[in-house]
Amino acid sequence: MIKTNKIHLGDCLDLLNKLDDKSFDLIFLDPPYNLQLNKELTRPNHSVVNGVSQDWDKFDSYQSYDEFTYSYLESCKRLLKDDGGLWIIGSYHNIFRIGKILQDLNFWILNDVIWVKSNPLPNFRATRLTNAHETLIWCSKSPKSKYQFNYHTLKTGNEDKQERSVWNFPICSGKERIKNKNNETAHPTQKPLALMNRIILQSTLKDDLVLEPFAGTGSFCASAKYLGRNYIGFEKDQSYQKIANKRLKSIKSLDHKLLDLNEKDKPMKKIPFGTLINSGYLKPGSQLYNSKKNYKATILPDGSISYQDQRGSIHKIAAKVNNTTSFNGWDFWHIKNKNKSTILDEIRSDYRNKKLN
Repeated sequence: MIKTNKIHLGDCLDLLNKLDDKSFDLIFLDPPYNLQLNKELTRPNHSVVNGVSQDWDKFDSYQSYDEFTYSYLESCKRLLKDDGGLWIIGSYHNIFRIGKILQDLNFWILNDVIWVKSNPLPNFRATRLTNAHETLIWCSKSPKSKYQFNYHTLKTGNEDKQERSVWNFPICSGKERIKNKNNETAHPTQKPLALMNRIILQSTLKDDLVLEPFAGTGSFCASAKYLGRNYIGFEKDQSYQKIANKRLKSIKSLDHKLLDLNEKDKPMKKIPFGTLINSGYLKPGSQLYNSKKNYKATILPDGSISYQDQRGSIHKIAAKVNNTTSFNGWDFWHIKNKNKSTILDEIRSDYRNKKLN
């Protein structure tokens, strides 16, 4: 049994097989990039750049990298709930290969997001453009998934403008950059918490369960704990795993009361006027009237209403008597309900609360 809210030591290809089907709301993947660095990279002053040279980023061939990618993504597909989501990050070295495999496995790509690094490392050899971004792919388990997307939460945090697919965050530096016991950079590809927070706030709700198979120093799990989500992480390097779990112990979760997202304005499911008739909330032959009671109409069995010699929807007849091209009939018409006058919109709200929630 793999415990939640902990980063476990081991190879993710082995540990993923120990998890139950359809158990995760979100999976975040920061796999090896297969950077193919052939020699040491130095700055103009001849100091060595602390790039990625570890064995975990080395593969014999593109074929072996693709087979590795297919294996963990296939496992992740099994572990996601039917309406779950998956995020994966990479660079030009690997992200295009990953995208193809995602589609081969019938994941449904929702967006590619460009993380623009406001403080990228320069290209010291001056042989090509400075790599100032990485690419994230956001996808659902299948084309039919009803994935979580906290649209209003992101919009509110973006000055009431729709969030776009280009995100600007600096790479880890200063106090955020984790050091090992020798005061050296602990992990060469540590991701900023601001980026992790954005993903979690967009794609999950409080108390959801998330998975990070390539935990590194635990940035995604740290964000999950801070934002009140449950998490499981895997890391095959023991030094990284120890650093990550130590880091997690120092993080305090936000007050649970602060974690309700601003999704109350999400568009509600439309309820046709005829639905209220078919469900018995309204009866054919009943009278509708406006607030001044100087216009009266009759409810018909087919979901229309009649007024004098006119017949049409509640909106069309409301527009007719108000001598305008359009009018909201839900706010115009009233009906006698339990011996009191009730606006139709209240009848509709009562139906929505009792039948749909």
